[in-house]
Amino acid sequence: PQRLMESGGGSVQAGESLRLSCTASGNTVRSKYWAWFRRPPGKEREGVAATDNAGIATYADSVKGRFTISKDDAKNTLSLQMDSLKPEDTGMYYCASDQTRPSGGALESYEYRDWGQGTQVTVSS
Repeated sequence: PQRLMESGGGSVQAGESLRLSCTASGNTVRSKYWAWFRRPPGKEREGVAATDNAGIATYADSVKGRFTISKDDAKNTLSLQMDSLKPEDTGMYYCASDQTRPSGGALESYEYRDWGQGTQVTVSS
């Protein structure tokens, strides 16, 4: 398994932007499927965005048009550009990866084996 580490979280005002990064290390067999999840306060973890080595992206309806997922294969780094942030975007954000194609859905957490520890995003109104 790969070790994943997120960075880039913080506290911002509504309408501002943040860019999250997730760096993978440890396993020379690189994952092919990547995703960002978040856990809002008092709620269940939910999928935010996912991508694969072909560059195909999937987004939750709540973030479409505002968030952009991307991957730098050379650096084995996953990013999430978050624009026009809203208070409801507040939560702990996690990156996840797996070598196997998701069969149940790219934004389903059970599809991913490797997880980071998370980075906190807080958006104030």
